[in-house]
Amino acid sequence: MHFELKSISAQSIPEALAKVERYRLLNEPHLAESICLDILAVVPDHQQALIALLLARTDQFQAHINAKTAQEVLAKIKGDYEREYYSGIIWERMGHARIHHGGHAAAYHALRSAMTHYESAAKLSPPGNDSAILRWNTCARAIMQNPNLRPSPDDQPTDPWERDQASSRIADA
Repeated sequence: MHFELKSISAQSIPEALAKVERYRLLNEPHLAESICLDILAVVPDHQQALIALLLARTDQFQAHINAKTAQEVLAKIKGDYEREYYSGIIWERMGHARIHHGGHAAAYHALRSAMTHYESAAKLSPPGNDSAILRWNTCARAIMQNPNLRPSPDDQPTDPWERDQASSRIADA
């Protein structure tokens, strides 16, 4: 069945963004994602809506890892710091989802990739913004506190994104 979607007004975007945040806090990321798509239909390069869409998609990684959809949004986000930081978010959330699904070597590589992006973001961050450092520390603690998170000796991917997606038991559908 096909429906023609209704358009929201540009004036309603601030309220719609507040709803996105509310639905994410209520653990309803699919609803937040839908609202973001409505906002982006009106203002395709709305940075706050793009970031919220990326976060809503990564919020869904525990149920199913579909990192490609988050990566597609990342390509539209402006700013070197922002792209590095949100690349780290994608990798970190993928790592935590891998832990949840028992893929410890893949989780380790995802968290280490997140840490690399956070290191790059920290170098680009505006003064007083230590968000990338906080996220790096979270990844480091996850690895240090979980002895199962170790790379296997024969599993040293040169491009972890490609390797992780290709070898995953729960890869994108």
